[in-house]
Order: sequence, then C-alpha cells, then structure tokens
Amino acid sequence: MAEETNQAPNLYALLIGVDCYMPNKLPDGGRYGNLGGCVRDINHIEAFLKDTRKVPETQILKLTASVNPENPSQEQPVEPPEKLPTRKNIVDSFRKLGEMAPPKSQVYIQYSGHGGRAKTHYQDIKGDDGIDEGLVPTDIGTSEGQYLRDLELAKLLKELVDKELVVTLVLDCCHSGGATRGDVQIRGMNVVDDKPLQSTFEPVAELDVLVANWKNLTEQGTRGLKAVGLPETKDYVVLAACRQNEVAYEYAFNRETNERNGALTYWLLDTLRQQNPGQTYKDLFERIHAKIHSQFPSQTPILIGEVNREIFGTDLAETVYAVPVLKVEQNPQTGEMQVKLAVGQVNGLTKGAEFAIYPRSTTDFTKKENRVAIARIIQRGATESLCKLEPIDGKELKVEDGDQSVLISPSINLVRKVSLIYQEAAAPEQTQPALPFKKLLPEVYEQQAKQQANALEAIKKALPGNGWVELAEEKVAEDDDEGVAYQVALNNNGEYEICDRTGHPFENITPVKLSKSDAAVTVVKRLVHLAKYHATAELDNNDLTSPLANKLVLSWLGTSDDYQPGDKIPPKSQLQQFTDPSNPTVKIGEYIFLSIHNNSSQALNVAVLDLACDWSIEQIYPNKGLNLETIEAGKKEVVPIPAGSVGEDTVKVFATVDSANFRWLELPSLDEELKPKGLARSGNPLDTLLAAIDEEQPPTRKLSVAASPSREWTTKQISLSVTT
Repeated sequence: MAEETNQAPNLYALLIGVDCYMPNKLPDGGRYGNLGGCVRDINHIEAFLKDTRKVPETQILKLTASVNPENPSQEQPVEPPEKLPTRKNIVDSFRKLGEMAPPKSQVYIQYSGHGGRAKTHYQDIKGDDGIDEGLVPTDIGTSEGQYLRDLELAKLLKELVDKELVVTLVLDCCHSGGATRGDVQIRGMNVVDDKPLQSTFEPVAELDVLVANWKNLTEQGTRGLKAVGLPETKDYVVLAACRQNEVAYEYAFNRETNERNGALTYWLLDTLRQQNPGQTYKDLFERIHAKIHSQFPSQTPILIGEVNREIFGTDLAETVYAVPVLKVEQNPQTGEMQVKLAVGQVNGLTKGAEFAIYPRSTTDFTKKENRVAIARIIQRGATESLCKLEPIDGKELKVEDGDQSVLISPSINLVRKVSLIYQEAAAPEQTQPALPFKKLLPEVYEQQAKQQANALEAIKKALPGNGWVELAEEKVAEDDDEGVAYQVALNNNGEYEICDRTGHPFENITPVKLSKSDAAVTVVKRLVHLAKYHATAELDNNDLTSPLANKLVLSWLGTSDDYQPGDKIPPKSQLQQFTDPSNPTVKIGEYIFLSIHNNSSQALNVAVLDLACDWSIEQIYPNKGLNLETIEAGKKEVVPIPAGSVGEDTVKVFATVDSANFRWLELPSLDEELKPKGLARSGNPLDTLLAAIDEEQPPTRKLSVAASPSREWTTKQISLSVTT
C-alpha cells in the first residue's frame, strides 16, 4: 500500500498559490490586496509530495503568482504568463490533470489565496439576490478577470470524478473578510463583487450543464454544510479553511524568519508529517481543527465528503463517533489539568458526561487499553465544553491537542427541578375545556386567590431534605441544562396537579385535593417517585467502544389471547400480527412476545424490566427469584409479557457479562410507599451505580455511567401500547 511504502506513484497534484494580485481595481473601487504566505504554502506542499510521498515532478502541476522580493511594491507577479494562476490557466490545469491521471489514481488539489463572493450569474437557481462563492485568480482586477465560481468548480470536480479519479480538494482561503488586529492577515475581502461579465467570458460549461450538475449535488441529501459554496457530497473530500461567514488567517508561525503560512496549510503539513498507517481524513481533520480553533477562535475549518477514507488511499475505515481535544491547559487556581472538547449542548450533553481520551494516532477505539485519560465535563458550552482530566491507573497523564475522545457516559440527571406555577385568571369568555395554560376560571381564581398562595407555599416548605427534587426558583445549579422537569399547579377543582415541563398534567396521576391533610407531603413524595422512575428510564450505556454496543437486538413478535404461563412459547406464525408494526398494541389480558437476540460473541446475562404507565417498575424476566437469565452468544430468547394497565409501557432489557442486580431499580405504583429493598450489595461497580437510584438521598446530582464497567453491560428498550 502507498501508506506502507510512503510512495505514491498513483498520486497526481494541482497546486495553486496567489500572493500577487494585479493592480486593477474592482468596479466598486475595492481591490484584493497582496498576501504573504500562499505561494509558500504551495511550495511547502510540493516539497512534501516530492520528498515524503515520492511523487514525481512530472505528476505535479503548479500555478503561482509571487510578489517580487526585490521590489514588493511592484504589482505584477514574477512568474511567466503560462505559470500564472489566471482563471483560464486554472481551468485548463484542472482538465490537464484529468488527462494526465489514469483511472483510480489519487488526485490532490490545493488552492491558497483570496476567496471571493460575487453577485450570482445563476439567478434561476440562486435567486436575484444570490451569491456565488469562488476562487480569486491573480488577474481578477483586469478588465476581463473573473472568479472561478462555485458552480464551475463543482463541474470541474465532477469531470475528475467521472474519470474514476479519487479527488481531494484543499481550500486555504476565506469568503467573508473583515478587520484584524495583530500580526495576522486575512485571505478574503469583505464585499460582494458585482463585476459584470465581458463578452469574451468563457464558462467552463454551458449554463444548462452547470445548473444540472449543481441541482444533482444539492438534491443528494445535503445538510447545508458547505465549503466555498460547494454542496456536501460523497464524490470527493474537501478540506476548507473556514466556514462561509468566517475568515482564514495567514500568520508568521516561524517567529525567527517571520515567514507567513496559511493556518490550514501549516497544521495540515504538520499533521501529515506525523501520519500513521490507516489514518483517515477525519483523523487528520480533528487535529487540524483543534490546532487552528485554539489559536484563531473565529476560524473553524470544515471537512465534507468521504471523511472516513484513508489519507492518500481508497480504503474506507469504520466511522468512529469521536470528538477532538481542542486545547489542553492547567487550571491556574487548582493546578489540575483540563481539556476543551468540541462538544456541548447542541450534542445533547450535560455537565458530568465522561469521555475516554485516546491518542490522535489511534485507529482502534475498541481497545480499552488504548485510553490515556478520562475527561469529565465541568463547564458545558453550546459547542465546546471544559473538562477535568482524570488519570488512568498505571498510565502517565499525557493528553495533547488533537487527541480523540469517545463518549462513555452521557451522565444521568438524578436531582430534578420543580417549578411552582401560580395560576392567573382567564378571560370571562373562556370556558373550562379551552382554558389556556396557567389560567383558572375567573370565579375559581377569586375563591382561591389566597388559598393558591398558601398551597404553593406548603409545597415549598415540604420540598427541602428529600434529596431528589429541588425548587427551580430557589436553587439554580451551575449546569442548569435540563431546566424544569416538573411543574406543580392548582387546577379548577381545587387540587394539586403535577405537570411535565410543557405544563401538561402527567397521565395516570390522580390530582391531590387541597383538603387532604398531608396534600403537600403527598405531592413531594410523588415528585421523588417520578424522579427515580425517570432516572431509570434514562439509564443507558453510551460507550460506543464497548464490545457490547448495539449487540442486543429487541423485536416484538406478536400477541396471543390464549397463552397461559407455563405454556410452550408459540411460533411467530401462530401469533397475531400487529395492524401497525410501528405502533405495537396489545389488549388487556393478552400476552405480547418479546424476542431478545444476543448478537455478541459471548454469553450475556439478561434482565427485563417493565416501566409501566402507572409509574411502577417491575422486573418481569426472570421472575422466579432469579436476578438474571443467560442467553448464549448468537442465540435468541423469547419472553412472554402480560398486558397490565392501559397506556404506554416501556420494556427495558439489561445485559451484562458478569452478575448484577437490576432489582435495585424496581418501584411500586405511584402511591405505594417506597421501601428500602434490603438487597445484598455485591461490590460490583454496576451494582453500586444501580443502587444509587434506590437511595433515599442520591449520592450525587449526576450519575456517571462511566463509574461502572461500561464495556461489560448494555441496555435497550422498546415500547408498546396497552388498550382495552
């Protein structure tokens, strides 16, 4: 393989660098200023391809526009016309590259220079106010100079792909521009150019061909992620310096020589020189992203296409859902090591979530021994989070920018917030069925004005000390990501109602009359019960590197109205099938049959819990005093489940390699007394985790699944509807 010999006889390249822009001004008076590191970028890439990848010089096409070092004020490139990155030369070189490279060859294209934005020439697909993104040739300021626009670039790439070439495109430019401070320069201009086309302008293809190709790309399911205006596609890999609304910086990374490089190119080369066999473009990108974003927060590189393709190769690696370490730092107050990860609220994560850190060269995330540290979120942002680093026994705590992190514990929220809702009076014309949220009938409001305030105050006094729910208005945690879980309000019948966070009363919970002597205490007990129920419902193992991940497969086989306990399990052909398989329904008194398939390579011990709509949790399999039932590797077990109360039930299946006791999670129905279970504690970390939900006072606000042996257990759940 090319990666093993470090040679690439099947690699062809087109390298384009523009430092010098011809002096003519644009129609609006603006101009693209000269840059200082683009040609250097291209020369360094060329040297890497020749010296490290052993690419023959005859397989490299290069176009550059250099500033005259002896006369920097001269606004004319030093290269001869045929070597300049004019628009015509760039288009011709794309096509020459396609002629040079045999099918199946690797093609590497890099552009370093200004990125531009112009009023669209394709109003039919972009609208009258549309914008064309594009590359800025050295002759843009001449009377006939024009951008190489996004539709044209997409067509040129399509021509290469159609010739069965494996294309990688690197764009070290930006498209927004803006002001800078300090020793940095921006590769763009903060204007939208409206320069008209000249009669001599020659597009890379006819308009209908450009439009058809563009529509085909944008209809392939693009999610809106774009690099230099290019729609997301799997046809090629594109690594771009920044988002469309950001800037790409060039900077003097070498302070001795003060020579500038594009930030993207600098860290691209630095990472390529450390490349390990089997690494993918995603691996490459994670380190580049970390390095650039930590130095230039307003520059966010992006990667689209076949991101799991091996670098300069054709093999596709298995995609691993890892996030990069953006920055490693020491807490100045505590001296503890911290890392910033590129993950946050938008990913649905909370404070307390834990990640396993792997060296950035790691290609196999299934081996626990490859982990170098554990990172736990202590400050969660929207897209980035600060984590405390925790060492792994027997290993040096050595974490670097660009290392990979894999989620092993999303963190389960144990302590939940409750809000007390003071109902206001509805308008006189509004009636009971149509009352809006937080409104009482006017006559009820008048009667309960003082009573309502006293009733809510009684709840407030009954809340402290329960350990599981707290008043949202009085105690706001540092990481208030879940917000209010429950709401308590009075209804028009003079009763307490417990509602969800949207204000809708929970089903199968009878309101508590204010006249009841212990009404407030009863409501708080119910809130505690709900908090424990929801903690179990959310309990999951998200360690994607676990050998048990996705190895437990559940499915409903059908129902029976004549099955009795002790009968032989009927075959699927004798069961009643569901009218709507997407919404399996069973009637009271019937049995529904659950298939549990162990797709792992080892025997698993299984327990099945029913999270019923009456807010009870019961272990329904095995039910003969046993804690677990063993299912051999590759085998299935069918479990008959009787339909209980009417409503929506969730069946949750746990599987472990060793022993564990999931009866810790059992709960009675809502108004039955919560009693200690008196189960024996095994010392198993998983048992400790499960027992935390049974505690009268939870040991922590957040339950960390990573505290358990996450590689040795898994869980899946499946829902059904019970009707009369």
